[in-house]
Amino acid sequence: MALPRGRARDVALLALYALGFVLTHRLAAAWDGDGYYSLWFPAAGVRFALLWRAGARLTLPVAAVELGMDLLTGAVVLTRSDWFMLVSAVVRPVFAYGLIVFVTRRLLRGMESRGVMFTAPMPFAVAAVLAPIAASLAAIPQALLRPDLTGITDFRAMVLSLNAFAIGDLLGVLLVAPPLLWVADHISGKNRFTIRHRSAPILIESASVLGFGILLGVGLAWVGLGLQPAPVLVAIAWVGLRLGRFGAWCALLIVATIVLPFTATEMSTAARLNLHLGLATLVVTGYLAGSFSDAQARAREALARRDRLLFQAERLKTLRAMSVAVIHEISQPLSTLSIEARHLHESAENAPPEVVATAALIHAKATQLSELVRRLRRYGGRAVDEPTPLPVSALMDSVLALARPEISAAGVGLAVGRVDSNLIVLGQEVELAQAMMNLIRNAAQACGTGGEVSLVVEQEGETVRLCVENGCAPGRSSQPGMGVGTMIARAIVEAHGGTLVRATEKNGRVRATITLPLVGEPA
Repeated sequence: MALPRGRARDVALLALYALGFVLTHRLAAAWDGDGYYSLWFPAAGVRFALLWRAGARLTLPVAAVELGMDLLTGAVVLTRSDWFMLVSAVVRPVFAYGLIVFVTRRLLRGMESRGVMFTAPMPFAVAAVLAPIAASLAAIPQALLRPDLTGITDFRAMVLSLNAFAIGDLLGVLLVAPPLLWVADHISGKNRFTIRHRSAPILIESASVLGFGILLGVGLAWVGLGLQPAPVLVAIAWVGLRLGRFGAWCALLIVATIVLPFTATEMSTAARLNLHLGLATLVVTGYLAGSFSDAQARAREALARRDRLLFQAERLKTLRAMSVAVIHEISQPLSTLSIEARHLHESAENAPPEVVATAALIHAKATQLSELVRRLRRYGGRAVDEPTPLPVSALMDSVLALARPEISAAGVGLAVGRVDSNLIVLGQEVELAQAMMNLIRNAAQACGTGGEVSLVVEQEGETVRLCVENGCAPGRSSQPGMGVGTMIARAIVEAHGGTLVRATEKNGRVRATITLPLVGEPA
Protein backbone atom coordinates (compact mmCIF):
# COMPACT_ATOMS: atom_id res chain seq x y z
CA MET A 1 0.00 0.00 0.00
CA ALA A 2 1.50 3.31 -1.11
CA LEU A 3 1.90 6.13 1.38
CA PRO A 4 0.11 9.46 0.75
CA ARG A 5 2.28 12.00 -0.99
CA GLY A 6 2.72 14.21 2.09
CA ARG A 7 3.49 11.25 4.35
CA ALA A 8 6.02 9.84 1.88
CA ARG A 9 7.76 13.22 1.71
CA ASP A 10 8.00 13.36 5.52
CA VAL A 11 9.47 9.85 5.64
CA ALA A 12 12.06 10.81 3.02
CA LEU A 13 12.98 13.96 4.95
CA LEU A 14 13.37 12.01 8.18
CA ALA A 15 15.53 9.40 6.46
CA LEU A 16 17.82 12.13 5.08
CA TYR A 17 17.86 13.75 8.50
CA ALA A 18 18.94 10.50 10.17
CA LEU A 19 21.91 10.25 7.80
CA GLY A 20 22.81 13.93 8.17
CA PHE A 21 22.48 13.77 11.95
CA VAL A 22 24.91 10.86 12.25
CA LEU A 23 27.49 12.43 9.94
CA THR A 24 27.39 15.90 11.49
CA HIS A 25 27.29 14.47 15.02
CA ARG A 26 30.55 12.66 14.35
CA LEU A 27 32.02 15.81 12.80
CA ALA A 28 31.30 17.70 16.04
CA ALA A 29 33.54 15.33 18.04
CA ALA A 30 36.63 17.35 17.04
CA TRP A 31 35.39 20.29 19.14
CA ASP A 32 34.45 18.38 22.31
CA GLY A 33 35.87 19.61 25.59
CA ASP A 34 35.36 19.00 29.27
CA GLY A 35 31.71 18.03 29.48
CA TYR A 36 29.24 16.48 27.12
CA TYR A 37 28.66 19.36 24.68
CA SER A 38 30.56 20.31 21.51
CA LEU A 39 31.69 23.86 20.79
CA TRP A 40 30.56 23.45 17.17
CA PHE A 41 27.52 21.26 16.71
CA PRO A 42 26.48 21.22 13.02
CA ALA A 43 23.79 18.62 13.75
CA ALA A 44 21.82 21.44 15.41
CA GLY A 45 21.78 23.27 12.07
CA VAL A 46 20.40 20.22 10.27
CA ARG A 47 17.74 19.83 12.97
CA PHE A 48 16.69 23.49 12.84
CA ALA A 49 16.57 23.52 9.04
CA LEU A 50 14.23 20.52 9.00
CA LEU A 51 11.90 21.88 11.68
CA TRP A 52 11.79 25.34 10.09
CA ARG A 53 11.12 23.89 6.66
CA ALA A 54 8.57 21.21 7.60
CA GLY A 55 7.12 22.90 10.68
CA ALA A 56 6.95 22.06 14.39
CA ARG A 57 4.65 19.12 13.59
CA LEU A 58 7.77 17.01 12.96
CA THR A 59 9.20 17.67 16.44
CA LEU A 60 8.23 14.26 17.83
CA PRO A 61 9.43 12.29 14.75
CA VAL A 62 12.75 14.19 14.80
CA ALA A 63 13.19 13.39 18.48
CA ALA A 64 12.47 9.72 17.72
CA VAL A 65 15.06 9.73 14.91
CA GLU A 66 17.75 11.25 17.13
CA LEU A 67 16.98 8.81 19.92
CA GLY A 68 17.07 5.90 17.48
CA MET A 69 20.44 6.99 16.08
CA ASP A 70 21.89 7.33 19.59
CA LEU A 71 20.60 3.87 20.47
CA LEU A 72 22.18 2.37 17.35
CA THR A 73 25.53 4.08 17.96
CA GLY A 74 25.54 3.15 21.66
CA ALA A 75 25.42 6.74 22.94
CA VAL A 76 22.26 5.81 24.89
CA VAL A 77 21.89 2.45 26.65
CA LEU A 78 18.41 1.63 27.92
CA THR A 79 19.67 -1.06 30.31
CA ARG A 80 21.33 1.50 32.58
CA SER A 81 19.55 2.63 35.72
CA ASP A 82 19.61 6.27 34.59
CA TRP A 83 18.16 5.55 31.14
CA PHE A 84 15.36 8.06 31.60
CA MET A 85 17.80 10.92 32.17
CA LEU A 86 19.80 9.84 29.14
CA VAL A 87 16.70 9.73 26.93
CA SER A 88 15.50 13.12 28.16
CA ALA A 89 18.93 14.60 27.42
CA VAL A 90 18.53 13.47 23.80
CA VAL A 91 14.94 14.61 23.14
CA ARG A 92 14.95 17.78 25.25
CA PRO A 93 16.82 19.99 22.72
CA VAL A 94 14.52 18.81 19.93
CA PHE A 95 11.43 19.88 21.85
CA ALA A 96 13.06 23.22 22.69
CA TYR A 97 13.77 23.81 18.99
CA GLY A 98 10.25 22.75 18.00
CA LEU A 99 8.74 25.10 20.59
CA ILE A 100 10.76 28.09 19.35
CA VAL A 101 9.83 27.34 15.72
CA PHE A 102 6.14 27.01 16.62
CA VAL A 103 6.04 30.18 18.75
CA THR A 104 7.97 32.25 16.21
CA ARG A 105 5.78 31.22 13.30
CA ARG A 106 2.58 31.58 15.31
CA LEU A 107 3.35 34.99 16.81
CA LEU A 108 4.81 36.57 13.66
CA ARG A 109 2.26 35.20 11.19
CA GLY A 110 0.67 38.03 9.22
CA MET A 111 2.60 40.76 11.11
CA GLU A 112 4.84 41.97 8.26
CA SER A 113 2.99 45.28 8.14
CA ARG A 114 4.07 46.10 11.73
CA GLY A 115 7.71 46.74 10.97
CA VAL A 116 10.98 45.40 9.63
CA MET A 117 11.50 43.12 12.65
CA PHE A 118 8.43 41.12 11.60
CA THR A 119 9.37 40.97 7.90
CA ALA A 120 11.07 37.89 6.43
CA PRO A 121 13.83 36.81 6.87
CA MET A 122 14.02 38.37 10.36
CA PRO A 123 11.71 35.73 11.96
CA PHE A 124 14.09 32.98 10.83
CA ALA A 125 17.12 34.85 12.13
CA VAL A 126 15.49 35.51 15.50
CA ALA A 127 14.34 31.90 15.85
CA ALA A 128 17.81 30.63 14.85
CA VAL A 129 19.32 32.63 17.73
CA LEU A 130 16.63 31.80 20.30
CA ALA A 131 16.47 28.03 19.67
CA PRO A 132 20.02 27.22 20.90
CA ILE A 133 19.55 29.48 23.92
CA ALA A 134 16.24 27.76 24.76
CA ALA A 135 17.86 24.33 24.41
CA SER A 136 20.70 25.27 26.76
CA LEU A 137 18.30 26.73 29.33
CA ALA A 138 16.24 23.55 29.18
CA ALA A 139 19.37 21.62 30.19
CA ILE A 140 19.73 23.46 33.51
CA PRO A 141 17.53 21.11 35.60
CA GLN A 142 19.46 18.03 34.50
CA ALA A 143 22.78 19.80 34.98
CA LEU A 144 21.77 20.55 38.58
CA LEU A 145 20.32 17.10 39.32
CA ARG A 146 22.82 14.89 37.45
CA PRO A 147 26.09 16.76 36.88
CA ASP A 148 27.88 13.42 36.60
CA LEU A 149 26.33 12.85 33.16
CA THR A 150 28.51 15.60 31.70
CA GLY A 151 31.54 14.95 33.89
CA ILE A 152 31.41 18.24 35.79
CA THR A 153 31.45 18.65 39.54
CA ASP A 154 31.14 22.34 40.42
CA PHE A 155 28.87 25.27 39.53
CA ARG A 156 31.54 27.09 37.51
CA ALA A 157 32.13 24.05 35.32
CA MET A 158 28.37 23.64 34.84
CA VAL A 159 28.05 27.24 33.63
CA LEU A 160 30.94 26.74 31.21
CA SER A 161 29.37 23.53 29.92
CA LEU A 162 25.98 25.15 29.31
CA ASN A 163 27.64 28.11 27.60
CA ALA A 164 29.52 25.67 25.41
CA PHE A 165 26.17 24.03 24.59
CA ALA A 166 24.62 27.34 23.52
CA ILE A 167 27.70 28.47 21.56
CA GLY A 168 28.06 25.16 19.74
CA ASP A 169 24.41 25.10 18.74
CA LEU A 170 24.47 28.77 17.66
CA LEU A 171 27.42 28.15 15.37
CA GLY A 172 25.85 24.97 14.04
CA VAL A 173 22.46 26.57 13.32
CA LEU A 174 23.64 29.80 11.71
CA LEU A 175 26.42 28.23 9.64
CA VAL A 176 24.59 25.07 8.51
CA ALA A 177 20.83 25.79 8.43
CA PRO A 178 20.82 28.71 5.90
CA PRO A 179 22.58 26.86 3.04
CA LEU A 180 20.45 23.76 3.62
CA LEU A 181 17.27 25.84 3.32
CA TRP A 182 18.58 27.67 0.25
CA VAL A 183 19.33 24.36 -1.46
CA ALA A 184 15.89 23.03 -0.49
CA ASP A 185 14.24 26.14 -1.95
CA HIS A 186 16.20 25.73 -5.18
CA ILE A 187 15.27 22.05 -5.49
CA SER A 188 11.58 22.62 -4.71
CA GLY A 189 11.37 25.65 -7.01
CA LYS A 190 9.51 27.75 -4.42
CA ASN A 191 11.96 30.63 -4.85
CA ARG A 192 11.73 31.78 -1.25
CA PHE A 193 15.36 32.82 -1.35
CA THR A 194 16.80 35.28 -3.82
CA ILE A 195 20.34 36.66 -3.93
CA ARG A 196 20.33 40.44 -4.05
CA HIS A 197 22.42 41.55 -7.01
CA ARG A 198 24.97 44.21 -6.12
CA SER A 199 27.24 46.27 -8.30
CA ALA A 200 30.93 45.50 -8.59
CA PRO A 201 32.00 48.59 -6.54
CA ILE A 202 29.86 47.49 -3.59
CA LEU A 203 31.26 43.94 -3.77
CA ILE A 204 34.82 45.27 -3.89
CA GLU A 205 34.11 47.64 -1.02
CA SER A 206 32.64 44.84 1.16
CA ALA A 207 35.51 42.46 0.37
CA SER A 208 38.01 45.21 1.22
CA VAL A 209 36.33 45.97 4.54
CA LEU A 210 36.25 42.27 5.46
CA GLY A 211 39.87 41.75 4.48
CA PHE A 212 40.99 44.82 6.44
CA GLY A 213 39.05 43.64 9.51
CA ILE A 214 40.66 40.20 9.40
CA LEU A 215 44.15 41.63 8.90
CA LEU A 216 43.63 44.10 11.74
CA GLY A 217 42.52 41.30 14.06
CA VAL A 218 45.55 39.19 13.12
CA GLY A 219 47.80 42.23 13.59
CA LEU A 220 46.48 42.86 17.09
CA ALA A 221 47.18 39.24 17.96
CA TRP A 222 50.71 39.52 16.50
CA VAL A 223 51.60 42.50 18.71
CA GLY A 224 50.50 40.55 21.78
CA LEU A 225 46.96 41.86 22.36
CA GLY A 226 45.34 38.50 21.66
CA LEU A 227 42.64 37.69 19.13
CA GLN A 228 40.27 40.65 19.35
CA PRO A 229 36.92 40.11 17.58
CA ALA A 230 36.01 43.82 17.40
CA PRO A 231 37.60 44.62 13.99
CA VAL A 232 36.12 41.55 12.34
CA LEU A 233 32.78 42.19 14.09
CA VAL A 234 32.51 45.66 12.54
CA ALA A 235 33.53 44.30 9.14
CA ILE A 236 30.99 41.46 9.26
CA ALA A 237 28.20 43.85 10.30
CA TRP A 238 29.15 46.17 7.43
CA VAL A 239 29.09 43.32 4.91
CA GLY A 240 25.69 42.15 6.21
CA LEU A 241 24.15 45.60 5.93
CA ARG A 242 25.56 46.13 2.44
CA LEU A 243 25.08 42.68 0.90
CA GLY A 244 22.27 41.08 2.91
CA ARG A 245 22.26 37.72 4.64
CA PHE A 246 23.82 35.78 1.75
CA GLY A 247 26.80 38.12 1.67
CA ALA A 248 26.98 38.02 5.46
CA TRP A 249 26.89 34.21 5.47
CA CYS A 250 29.69 34.04 2.89
CA ALA A 251 31.80 36.37 5.03
CA LEU A 252 31.03 34.29 8.12
CA LEU A 253 32.01 31.13 6.26
CA ILE A 254 35.40 32.68 5.47
CA VAL A 255 35.99 33.56 9.11
CA ALA A 256 34.75 30.17 10.34
CA THR A 257 37.03 28.41 7.87
CA ILE A 258 39.96 30.24 9.49
CA VAL A 259 38.91 29.67 13.12
CA LEU A 260 37.38 26.18 13.24
CA PRO A 261 40.37 24.18 11.91
CA PHE A 262 42.56 26.01 14.42
CA THR A 263 40.30 25.24 17.38
CA ALA A 264 40.03 21.56 16.34
CA THR A 265 43.65 21.10 17.43
CA GLU A 266 44.74 20.31 20.98
CA MET A 267 44.06 23.25 23.29
CA SER A 268 42.44 23.92 26.63
CA THR A 269 38.68 24.12 26.94
CA ALA A 270 38.90 27.71 28.21
CA ALA A 271 40.97 28.87 25.22
CA ARG A 272 38.71 27.06 22.77
CA LEU A 273 35.62 28.43 24.49
CA ASN A 274 37.03 31.95 24.31
CA LEU A 275 37.66 31.68 20.56
CA HIS A 276 34.27 30.13 19.85
CA LEU A 277 32.53 32.76 21.97
CA GLY A 278 34.06 35.44 19.76
CA LEU A 279 33.11 33.47 16.64
CA ALA A 280 29.53 33.07 17.89
CA THR A 281 29.35 36.83 18.46
CA LEU A 282 30.47 37.41 14.88
CA VAL A 283 27.99 34.89 13.49
CA VAL A 284 24.99 36.22 15.40
CA THR A 285 25.79 39.87 14.64
CA GLY A 286 26.57 39.26 10.97
CA TYR A 287 23.55 37.11 10.23
CA LEU A 288 21.17 39.44 12.09
CA ALA A 289 22.62 42.43 10.21
CA GLY A 290 22.23 40.66 6.87
CA SER A 291 18.69 39.54 7.69
CA PHE A 292 17.76 43.06 8.78
CA SER A 293 19.11 44.43 5.50
CA ASP A 294 17.09 41.92 3.47
CA ALA A 295 13.96 42.56 5.55
CA GLN A 296 14.36 46.30 5.04
CA ALA A 297 14.69 45.80 1.28
CA ARG A 298 11.59 43.65 1.27
CA ALA A 299 9.69 46.23 3.31
CA ARG A 300 10.70 48.93 0.83
CA GLU A 301 9.43 46.77 -2.02
CA ALA A 302 6.11 46.27 -0.22
CA LEU A 303 5.88 50.02 0.38
CA ALA A 304 6.59 50.73 -3.29
CA ARG A 305 3.90 48.24 -4.31
CA ARG A 306 1.47 49.91 -1.92
CA ASP A 307 2.35 53.31 -3.37
CA ARG A 308 1.61 51.99 -6.88
CA LEU A 309 -1.78 50.82 -5.64
CA LEU A 310 -2.45 54.25 -4.14
CA PHE A 311 -1.47 55.95 -7.39
CA GLN A 312 -3.77 53.60 -9.27
CA ALA A 313 -6.56 54.38 -6.80
CA GLU A 314 -6.08 58.11 -7.40
CA ARG A 315 -6.27 57.58 -11.15
CA LEU A 316 -9.43 55.54 -10.71
CA LYS A 317 -10.86 58.30 -8.52
CA THR A 318 -10.22 60.83 -11.29
CA LEU A 319 -11.68 58.46 -13.87
CA ARG A 320 -14.73 58.03 -11.67
CA ALA A 321 -15.28 61.80 -11.50
CA MET A 322 -14.93 62.07 -15.27
CA SER A 323 -17.30 59.16 -15.87
CA VAL A 324 -19.91 60.62 -13.49
CA ALA A 325 -19.78 63.91 -15.42
CA VAL A 326 -20.16 62.11 -18.76
CA ILE A 327 -22.98 59.93 -17.44
CA HIS A 328 -24.75 63.00 -16.13
CA GLU A 329 -24.51 64.69 -19.52
CA ILE A 330 -25.86 61.73 -21.52
CA SER A 331 -28.44 60.43 -19.05
CA GLN A 332 -31.05 63.11 -19.78
CA PRO A 333 -30.91 62.84 -23.61
CA LEU A 334 -30.84 59.09 -23.37
CA SER A 335 -33.89 59.05 -21.10
CA THR A 336 -35.72 61.18 -23.63
CA LEU A 337 -34.60 58.90 -26.45
CA SER A 338 -35.80 55.84 -24.49
CA ILE A 339 -39.23 57.39 -23.93
CA GLU A 340 -39.55 58.38 -27.57
CA ALA A 341 -38.40 54.92 -28.72
CA ARG A 342 -41.06 53.30 -26.54
CA HIS A 343 -43.68 55.68 -27.92
CA LEU A 344 -42.52 54.91 -31.47
CA HIS A 345 -42.74 51.17 -30.79
CA GLU A 346 -46.27 51.51 -29.41
CA SER A 347 -47.37 53.74 -32.31
CA ALA A 348 -46.05 51.39 -35.00
CA GLU A 349 -48.45 48.55 -34.29
CA ASN A 350 -50.37 49.09 -37.57
CA ALA A 351 -47.30 49.95 -39.66
CA PRO A 352 -45.67 47.62 -42.21
CA PRO A 353 -43.75 44.69 -40.68
CA GLU A 354 -40.33 46.13 -41.47
CA VAL A 355 -41.25 49.38 -39.67
CA VAL A 356 -42.56 47.41 -36.66
CA ALA A 357 -39.32 45.40 -36.53
CA THR A 358 -37.18 48.53 -36.78
CA ALA A 359 -39.20 50.29 -34.06
CA ALA A 360 -38.91 47.23 -31.80
CA LEU A 361 -35.15 47.11 -32.37
CA ILE A 362 -34.76 50.83 -31.60
CA HIS A 363 -36.84 50.38 -28.43
CA ALA A 364 -34.80 47.37 -27.26
CA LYS A 365 -31.44 49.08 -27.86
CA ALA A 366 -32.58 52.29 -26.16
CA THR A 367 -33.78 50.28 -23.16
CA GLN A 368 -30.43 48.45 -22.93
CA LEU A 369 -28.53 51.73 -23.08
CA SER A 370 -30.75 53.24 -20.39
CA GLU A 371 -30.18 50.24 -18.13
CA LEU A 372 -26.42 50.47 -18.73
CA VAL A 373 -26.35 54.16 -17.87
CA ARG A 374 -28.39 53.55 -14.71
CA ARG A 375 -25.93 50.85 -13.62
CA LEU A 376 -22.94 53.11 -14.33
CA ARG A 377 -24.60 55.95 -12.47
CA ARG A 378 -25.17 53.68 -9.47
CA TYR A 379 -21.55 52.53 -9.51
CA GLY A 380 -20.18 56.05 -9.84
CA GLY A 381 -22.48 57.76 -7.36
CA ARG A 382 -21.57 58.68 -3.80
CA ALA A 383 -24.28 56.42 -2.37
CA VAL A 384 -22.11 53.33 -2.96
CA ASP A 385 -19.53 54.62 -0.44
CA GLU A 386 -21.81 53.71 2.48
CA PRO A 387 -22.51 50.06 3.39
CA THR A 388 -26.16 49.11 3.02
CA PRO A 389 -28.15 45.86 3.32
CA LEU A 390 -27.38 44.11 0.05
CA PRO A 391 -29.10 40.98 -1.32
CA VAL A 392 -26.47 38.47 -2.36
CA SER A 393 -28.54 37.74 -5.48
CA ALA A 394 -28.25 41.41 -6.52
CA LEU A 395 -24.51 41.31 -5.89
CA MET A 396 -24.18 38.20 -8.06
CA ASP A 397 -26.23 39.85 -10.83
CA SER A 398 -23.81 42.77 -10.86
CA VAL A 399 -20.80 40.46 -10.83
CA LEU A 400 -22.14 38.29 -13.65
CA ALA A 401 -22.95 41.33 -15.78
CA LEU A 402 -19.29 42.34 -15.51
CA ALA A 403 -17.75 38.88 -15.66
CA ARG A 404 -19.60 37.16 -18.51
CA PRO A 405 -18.18 39.26 -21.38
CA GLU A 406 -14.63 39.07 -19.97
CA ILE A 407 -14.80 35.34 -19.26
CA SER A 408 -16.30 34.62 -22.66
CA ALA A 409 -13.59 36.61 -24.44
CA ALA A 410 -10.96 34.51 -22.61
CA GLY A 411 -12.52 31.27 -23.87
CA VAL A 412 -13.44 30.11 -20.37
CA GLY A 413 -16.79 28.70 -19.33
CA LEU A 414 -18.77 30.10 -16.41
CA ALA A 415 -21.05 27.92 -14.26
CA VAL A 416 -23.27 29.63 -11.69
CA GLY A 417 -25.21 27.89 -8.97
CA ARG A 418 -28.61 28.92 -7.63
CA VAL A 419 -28.65 31.94 -5.31
CA ASP A 420 -31.20 32.28 -2.52
CA SER A 421 -32.85 35.71 -2.72
CA ASN A 422 -33.28 35.79 1.09
CA LEU A 423 -29.55 36.03 1.79
CA ILE A 424 -28.67 39.61 2.83
CA VAL A 425 -25.25 41.03 3.73
CA LEU A 426 -24.23 44.50 4.89
CA GLY A 427 -21.72 45.91 2.47
CA GLN A 428 -20.72 48.14 -0.41
CA GLU A 429 -21.85 46.60 -3.67
CA VAL A 430 -19.08 48.04 -5.82
CA GLU A 431 -16.26 46.93 -3.50
CA LEU A 432 -17.64 43.42 -3.04
CA ALA A 433 -18.17 43.12 -6.78
CA GLN A 434 -14.54 44.19 -7.28
CA ALA A 435 -13.37 41.50 -4.86
CA MET A 436 -15.39 38.84 -6.69
CA MET A 437 -14.11 40.01 -10.08
CA ASN A 438 -10.49 39.78 -8.90
CA LEU A 439 -11.02 36.17 -7.82
CA ILE A 440 -12.84 35.32 -11.05
CA ARG A 441 -10.02 36.80 -13.14
CA ASN A 442 -7.47 34.78 -11.15
CA ALA A 443 -9.49 31.60 -11.71
CA ALA A 444 -9.90 32.32 -15.42
CA GLN A 445 -6.16 32.93 -15.85
CA ALA A 446 -5.41 29.66 -14.05
CA CYS A 447 -7.86 27.74 -16.25
CA GLY A 448 -6.82 28.98 -19.66
CA THR A 449 -8.82 28.43 -22.81
CA GLY A 450 -11.19 25.49 -22.46
CA GLY A 451 -11.44 25.62 -18.67
CA GLU A 452 -14.39 26.53 -16.52
CA VAL A 453 -14.96 28.83 -13.55
CA SER A 454 -17.78 27.95 -11.18
CA LEU A 455 -19.51 30.29 -8.74
CA VAL A 456 -21.35 28.75 -5.79
CA VAL A 457 -23.27 30.57 -3.05
CA GLU A 458 -23.99 28.60 0.13
CA GLN A 459 -25.46 29.53 3.49
CA GLU A 460 -23.58 28.24 6.52
CA GLY A 461 -25.28 29.17 9.78
CA GLU A 462 -25.22 32.94 10.18
CA THR A 463 -22.81 33.42 7.28
CA VAL A 464 -22.86 33.12 3.50
CA ARG A 465 -20.04 31.55 1.50
CA LEU A 466 -19.27 32.79 -2.01
CA CYS A 467 -16.98 30.25 -3.68
CA VAL A 468 -14.98 30.79 -6.86
CA GLU A 469 -13.52 27.53 -8.16
CA ASN A 470 -11.38 26.99 -11.23
CA GLY A 471 -11.36 23.89 -13.38
CA CYS A 472 -8.39 23.58 -15.71
CA ALA A 473 -8.59 22.37 -19.25
CA PRO A 474 -7.21 18.85 -19.80
CA GLY A 475 -3.41 18.78 -19.73
CA ARG A 476 -3.05 22.21 -18.14
CA SER A 477 -1.74 22.67 -14.61
CA SER A 478 -3.48 24.98 -12.19
CA GLN A 479 -1.56 28.12 -11.32
CA PRO A 480 -4.00 30.41 -9.51
CA GLY A 481 -3.15 34.07 -9.28
CA MET A 482 -2.40 35.17 -5.73
CA GLY A 483 -0.91 38.60 -6.38
CA VAL A 484 -2.17 42.14 -6.04
CA GLY A 485 -5.72 41.25 -7.13
CA THR A 486 -6.12 38.73 -4.34
CA MET A 487 -4.51 41.07 -1.83
CA ILE A 488 -7.06 43.77 -2.70
CA ALA A 489 -9.91 41.23 -2.55
CA ARG A 490 -8.80 40.06 0.90
CA ALA A 491 -8.58 43.65 2.16
CA ILE A 492 -12.10 44.38 0.90
CA VAL A 493 -13.58 41.22 2.42
CA GLU A 494 -11.87 41.74 5.79
CA ALA A 495 -13.11 45.34 5.84
CA HIS A 496 -16.63 43.88 5.58
CA GLY A 497 -16.03 41.62 8.58
CA GLY A 498 -15.49 38.51 6.45
CA THR A 499 -12.67 36.18 5.48
CA LEU A 500 -11.06 35.00 2.25
CA VAL A 501 -9.58 31.50 2.22
CA ARG A 502 -7.85 29.70 -0.65
CA ALA A 503 -7.70 25.90 -0.66
CA THR A 504 -6.63 23.23 -3.13
CA GLU A 505 -9.06 20.33 -3.46
CA LYS A 506 -7.99 16.70 -3.88
CA ASN A 507 -8.86 16.84 -7.59
CA GLY A 508 -6.44 19.74 -8.10
CA ARG A 509 -9.10 22.44 -8.39
CA VAL A 510 -8.41 25.63 -6.47
CA ARG A 511 -11.25 27.18 -4.52
CA ALA A 512 -11.30 30.73 -3.15
CA THR A 513 -14.06 31.20 -0.57
CA ILE A 514 -15.41 34.53 0.68
CA THR A 515 -17.33 34.24 3.95
CA LEU A 516 -19.52 37.18 4.99
CA PRO A 517 -21.90 37.63 7.95
CA LEU A 518 -25.61 37.69 7.15
CA VAL A 519 -27.99 40.45 8.27
CA GLY A 520 -31.76 40.91 8.23
CA GLU A 521 -34.09 42.02 5.45
CA PRO A 522 -33.11 45.18 3.50
CA ALA A 523 -35.03 48.34 4.26
